[in-house]
Amino acid sequence: MGPTCVGQGVPRKEGEAKVAGRAAYVDDLRLPGMLHGVTVRSTAARGRILAVGFGDGIPWDELVVVTARDVPGVNHVTLLDTDQPCLADGVVNHWDEPVVLLAHADRHLLEEARRRVHVEVEPLPAVLTIEDSLECRTVVWGKDNVFADYRVERGDPDGARRAAVHVVVGVYRTGAQEQLYIETQGVIAVPEPEGGISVHGSMQCPYYVQKALGPILGLPPERVRVVQTVTGGGFGGKEEYPSMIAAHAALLARKARRPVKLVYDREEDIQATTKRHPSRTWHRTAVDAEGRLLAMEVDFVIDGGAYKTLSPVVLSRGLIHSTGPYRCENVRLRGRAVATSAPPHGAFRGFGAPQSIFAVERHLDRVARDLGLDPVELRRRNFLHRGDRTAVGQEVREEPDMEGLMEKALEESDYRARRVACRRARERPGETVRRGVGLAAFYHGSGFTGSGEVHLASVASLECGPEGRVEVQASSTEIGQGTSTILAQITAGALGVDYRLVEVAPPDTDRVPDSGPTVASRTCMVVGRLVERCAGQALEVLRAEGLLPGGGHDDAQFVEACRVWCARHGPLRTHARYEPPPGIRWDPERFQGDAYGAYSWAVYVARVAVDTLTWETRVEDLVAVQEVGRAVHPLLAAGQVEGGVAQGVGFALYEKVVWRGGRVANARMTDYVMPTSEDAPPIRVHFVERPYAHGPSGAKGLGELPMDGPAPAIIAAVEDATGAALDSVPLLPEDLMVAMEGVIESR
Repeated sequence: MGPTCVGQGVPRKEGEAKVAGRAAYVDDLRLPGMLHGVTVRSTAARGRILAVGFGDGIPWDELVVVTARDVPGVNHVTLLDTDQPCLADGVVNHWDEPVVLLAHADRHLLEEARRRVHVEVEPLPAVLTIEDSLECRTVVWGKDNVFADYRVERGDPDGARRAAVHVVVGVYRTGAQEQLYIETQGVIAVPEPEGGISVHGSMQCPYYVQKALGPILGLPPERVRVVQTVTGGGFGGKEEYPSMIAAHAALLARKARRPVKLVYDREEDIQATTKRHPSRTWHRTAVDAEGRLLAMEVDFVIDGGAYKTLSPVVLSRGLIHSTGPYRCENVRLRGRAVATSAPPHGAFRGFGAPQSIFAVERHLDRVARDLGLDPVELRRRNFLHRGDRTAVGQEVREEPDMEGLMEKALEESDYRARRVACRRARERPGETVRRGVGLAAFYHGSGFTGSGEVHLASVASLECGPEGRVEVQASSTEIGQGTSTILAQITAGALGVDYRLVEVAPPDTDRVPDSGPTVASRTCMVVGRLVERCAGQALEVLRAEGLLPGGGHDDAQFVEACRVWCARHGPLRTHARYEPPPGIRWDPERFQGDAYGAYSWAVYVARVAVDTLTWETRVEDLVAVQEVGRAVHPLLAAGQVEGGVAQGVGFALYEKVVWRGGRVANARMTDYVMPTSEDAPPIRVHFVERPYAHGPSGAKGLGELPMDGPAPAIIAAVEDATGAALDSVPLLPEDLMVAMEGVIESR
């Protein structure tokens, strides 16, 4: 496998170890003298801690007990703010907030001890909904319950609305969604000599954990080592939360002076950790007689839970995507992240965009219906083109060709004929199954928003050894999505060598530089570009030394060049720091400018069958057409789309988090229903390649894009099948039954 491996389905770097059962996840690891840890949590949505009692029958002197008083540094988990305590001290602000930590070698005794700890709480008024939070009758955060408030205005939306032929208003809602990674949260903390600590765990962002642990433990960064173990999925749920569980394990380990393993079971993981932010989006859209968008006004609100965590970041991406891939000169946007008494919500694949894209796509279907226009034609008349500006004023420098993507999706799904056939079938008497088709058009920004990538200043490095072996060094984590494979492909392609000569170093803050978090569809485009530059520098060095010819080389020549260089100078090391593409400018104060270096574009079409006896919906087919620059590994890329679509099906039809008084009531996989392989439709994936000049081998981001489109396309198809006006997800059978009552009455 030579330098043409980019664009090929090469073997996964970590695949053999996983298939053979050699991959060691955190709960597989056993260390000498290791203790197990557990967390005692609050039993109220909000209140004052009056006392913590330790019941009889437990040899408490044998257990390690940690409370807020044992935190040697500051008692908060550093992220965007310092409002979230590591351990509750005096008050609790959500159900299942950590209060006491316990450790012991005997796991059975430990569980019994956890049951004997009683946290007495004097209840305080709680805030349980977005509406309650905005009304501010009870303030649970700051002065007004608002974590972040962003506003955008371009043109004259009021004047455009007054001149419009039609003005359409709608409100749309999305619920919380559990990441449901296959491996639950888990870490092992090991006390090191002279008070240092090392943490090994299931995570996405080792440097986030290091940044959080230092202040809590009162240690400088060099005394805190964080190592990612083999990780069974993340989807954003292991972005910020591992900082919390790592801090708990570290506090226990320091007090015990022994290694401590802390691994959640599924129920605790669902109840206590972050989820997708619930949202409420209000749209008011003005159009002319031909259906062209004259003004778009959006009020986008997300429920952040009890602490800020990543809510401002989720809010910003959601707001930026809230008008979709459509041209409109007059916009007014407002986005707010508000506090409630739920556990903090956090990152989940797409963070913010699936919520706002669902709203805008559902709203455009409503606009089309009110105008008597086909939803395809309404979109066609309003797509962005090169030279247009997005809602936040970013000039579109590439040609998205959304019309081409949509036509491809319509052809592959046989949309037009299916739509007619579904309509005719519904007219036949006695039909108990109704079918419908729907589509969604959308885009997703690659990388951190605005100046985020500049602020991160990510670094990657490369090391070439005497045997021609090449090691990629970056903190980007392999969590099942193929990071190690694509970074090796990009490096091998840039070096012009066999893919098998390249390995990727395990993420370890003592070994690899900070290449930024594994989030935001940035790993391939941003970090891949860094390692591509590192490879280019290595070739330049070897050529300048006269060890490689300028016109190309084979593997043997490269290996010999590395041997000679290393004999003269030692290992060849190169590094690269992030540089933004030319002309990228973002104004965070005005919330306008170039939000992302590049966007990926897509159109999805879904076909559904609705059983009118049970009101169950089954997705029978889904066509996913996307332009992501270039697919570095087509098979992995298709897998990303298939996985995202499956999660999108769950978001649309199955996965409902049931809240009772601020606590998750269905925290088991027996009653938190997710789609299985039996529920997933045939997913037909198509890539349209237009290489991006500033991406590695022309690639852009992909990981989050397929989460954005399934829900609006599926709900549009259900609406086509039933005639019901549908404006929220998840759409469970009982929800559809209620919606259909109005349709039946109107007939």
